[in-house]
Amino acid sequence: SRWACTSILKSLCRFLCYAFKDVFNSSQGQFPLTQNVTVVEGGTANLTCRVDQNDNTSLQWSNPAQQTLYFDDKKALRDNRIELVRASWHELSISVSDVSLSDEGQYTCSLFTMPVKTSKAFLTVLGVPEKPQITGFTSPVMEGERMQLTCKTSGSKPAADIRWFKNDKEVKDVKYLKEEDANRKTFTVSSTLDFLADRSDDGAVVSCRVDHESLNSTPQIAMQVLEIHYTPLVKIISSNSWPEEGQSIILTCESKGKPVPEPVLWTKDGGELPDPERMVVNGRVLSISFLNKTDNGTYRCEAKNPIGRNSTEYVLIVHDPNALAGQTGPDHALIGGIVAVVVFVTLCSIILLGRYLARHKGTYLTNEAKGAEDAPDADTAIINAEGSQVNAEEKKEYFI
Repeated sequence: SRWACTSILKSLCRFLCYAFKDVFNSSQGQFPLTQNVTVVEGGTANLTCRVDQNDNTSLQWSNPAQQTLYFDDKKALRDNRIELVRASWHELSISVSDVSLSDEGQYTCSLFTMPVKTSKAFLTVLGVPEKPQITGFTSPVMEGERMQLTCKTSGSKPAADIRWFKNDKEVKDVKYLKEEDANRKTFTVSSTLDFLADRSDDGAVVSCRVDHESLNSTPQIAMQVLEIHYTPLVKIISSNSWPEEGQSIILTCESKGKPVPEPVLWTKDGGELPDPERMVVNGRVLSISFLNKTDNGTYRCEAKNPIGRNSTEYVLIVHDPNALAGQTGPDHALIGGIVAVVVFVTLCSIILLGRYLARHKGTYLTNEAKGAEDAPDADTAIINAEGSQVNAEEKKEYFI
């Protein structure tokens, strides 16, 4: 009987060894597979664990605190936010709704083989930045005053990015500050825009834009419209660029300021307008009819508002139309003078040339005259003339 018991024990051991060997060998190809998950705070996280080869081995999900959430299809933790999505021999998927920052961490999927195999999935929770607010804004602002606008947002994880725009044009020169919140998980971010108020900024839209990966490419924006008060800018526009006697002229005083300037004041040469009958002021327009030389002078337009005053001047010169027409006479006189000079020079040249030729003709003595002058009688003069003629052939003279 002892031999029989020993034989039975040996057979049982052999059976168990083969059984465990088969289980161990079959478990070598079983590996749980998981993926990291990123979710926005308040959203729903889906955790999935898959096994390609599984011989009815159990799967389990546990949280970062190593608390079991689900064992196969059985819920282990009482948390209404955690639900079963799918449970089979090849997959165990669960969902966590209304995710908070405290849910962030490493979750573990376990496959109960011999030995137990695990796979980690890290759950990242993004903190959504709060709607930004702009502080330091006052309205209105006087031109030349310094403005410091601060844009601030809290609760972002990771830290949000803040950008400034003025009329859709980004402003680069700003200050940036990042601080960790009390929960040591999220951040408060602020940015300051510092500039001098200018009249060109009046009506400009200044916006602060918060960019963050949790906002799904839809940034949060806070806006303010600037109101700048400034002294008037004055300009005079004339209706006539060449005013003449008898004509009329209209001078328009354009003034731009904020608040809107009061009615403008027209003066001439530092005093009141001398002829109210011809010089009529209608709002910002000065009309002068039947211009004459007495209207020449400096006309000043002055505009003011509660911020200050400003003025500009226009010098009026009334022209004589007759004098303008007579300006064409000297041109003809000049041409006539030039022609007279040319004629005079030509005549003088002809006279001088004639006198020059006459003088040379009077002093010239022919060979015949010289022979007759030295001969005592007529016969000798003829002989001398013939000799002179022979010599004349040897020496030729040319007259021009």
